[in-house]
Amino acid sequence: MIPQKILVAFDGSIHSEKSFQYALETAKRFQASLLVLSVAPIPEFDIAVEMESVLESAQEHFEEQFKDLKKKAEVAGVSLTTEVVVGHPAEHIIRKAIDEKIDLIVVGHRGKSKIGEWLLGSVAKRVSSYAPCAVTIVR
Repeated sequence: MIPQKILVAFDGSIHSEKSFQYALETAKRFQASLLVLSVAPIPEFDIAVEMESVLESAQEHFEEQFKDLKKKAEVAGVSLTTEVVVGHPAEHIIRKAIDEKIDLIVVGHRGKSKIGEWLLGSVAKRVSSYAPCAVTIVR
């Protein structure tokens, strides 16, 4: 199946940068649209944290990185949208893929948090197990 909608999970890590590049090349090749989704994890240290302030902080952080991604997409002639949410990364990636009828999810093999992956299991592993569409894991 030729992908028309591609979702790439982006956390700013080297692996997510590589994933974005792969997704961008794939989107260009198949004239697909590209959705970059960044999921800010819920802080574990305080359950009373206001989600709105966490989201605002995450949006500010990722908007700087999105500027570069948007330039690359523009040069490649690829339609790009970005979104930042707060919560559990695998859950949000899968939910977004379902809601947007995504054809392909691209994720990095590892993200920024090595401890989180060890404790909770790999986001890539969870996404590949439960996604409603094809998943490419970029190393």
